[in-house]
Amino acid sequence: MNLSILAPKIQELINQNIGVSLSKLALQKNPFPEVEWIEILKQIEAKTKAKDKLPTWFQTKSIYYPSKISVEQTSSEKTALYKSTLVSGESLIDLTGGFGVDDYYFAKKTKHLAHCEINDELSTIVKHNLTQLEVTNINCYNGDSTNILSTLNQQWDWIYIDPSRRNDAKGKVFMLEDCLPNVPENLELYFTYSNRILIKTAPLLDLSSGLSELKNVKNIHIIALENDVKELLWEIHKDYTGSITIKTANITKDKVEKFDFILGENTNLPDYGFPKKYIYEPNSAIMKSGGFDEVALQFKLQKLHKHSHLYTSEELIDFPGRSFQVNQIIPHAKAELKSNLQNTKANITTRNFPETVENIRKKWKIKDGGNTYCFFTTVENNHKIVLICTKTL
Repeated sequence: MNLSILAPKIQELINQNIGVSLSKLALQKNPFPEVEWIEILKQIEAKTKAKDKLPTWFQTKSIYYPSKISVEQTSSEKTALYKSTLVSGESLIDLTGGFGVDDYYFAKKTKHLAHCEINDELSTIVKHNLTQLEVTNINCYNGDSTNILSTLNQQWDWIYIDPSRRNDAKGKVFMLEDCLPNVPENLELYFTYSNRILIKTAPLLDLSSGLSELKNVKNIHIIALENDVKELLWEIHKDYTGSITIKTANITKDKVEKFDFILGENTNLPDYGFPKKYIYEPNSAIMKSGGFDEVALQFKLQKLHKHSHLYTSEELIDFPGRSFQVNQIIPHAKAELKSNLQNTKANITTRNFPETVENIRKKWKIKDGGNTYCFFTTVENNHKIVLICTKTL
């Protein structure tokens, strides 16, 4: 960590160049020869990345940024804030502290927090930034988290782990046993220091794969930000053997869409029906959960087809996803498509349909955008149809 970067004039330069092309800046002469120009450029690049993702850090004076990759890989403030609602108590230890965004919010929910980071420079950066952020209840420890657990030798209300998904031998990985630290291998050790563990995994990890590697899972949280799944969180309680609850959350600008269900509890099938006045498309967190029948049953909606994952009703309801009013239903036939959609502008979605959006656009010369939404899908009896809709407010 180069403290010269924090000089007021250098910080002013960094702030003046947020969002400016780095290739353009790289050609300029360094006005501060006491600091390498590449170091200043890296601060500009990382702070630019933090502007929308980490507004608290961006707006705080004299924050020191690690590499752009570290900022890209850290949780956003919005997901970290939501995550903090899952913990409580006196103490929490984060075994993979990183840039410390999660811990900043965990520290608002617990009295004492330990931030463990194996990278010496990153640990130093976090310690400095916490001072700038006026956080006083987080202690930073540099080193291997297993050794830190042993040295501190105390009980924690929570252990939090975000295993590294890069493996020297395998490159980018998703299975927990390939990540560092190896959580499945160390689980018994962790349970000697805490009865509750929260594990963050890649959004691409299949739920069944995670359950095959982990035991004592009580809740699985699927967190999406603006309909993009960002995190899977596995809440594990020592000796727990009960049912597993899937908790989905889609964080939007105005609200948090939530939908929960108990895994494997439902044995009923939803009703199937032809599209009515309104069509509903679940948000990405629900789609990731696989709770397609549970959505229909909880909201008393009919499903268009077993595999289409679109829902319908005659009356508009508040739904965790997108809602549309159906203006026209046409069969997937050449004459109908030609007269209704050729050379038009529309947003296209396919659900349980044999053609790709790209092929449909190319074949019928449909431009992207506008206020019309077209769903190419399959209904009962495997009939292919197109729903021409407008979005509800």
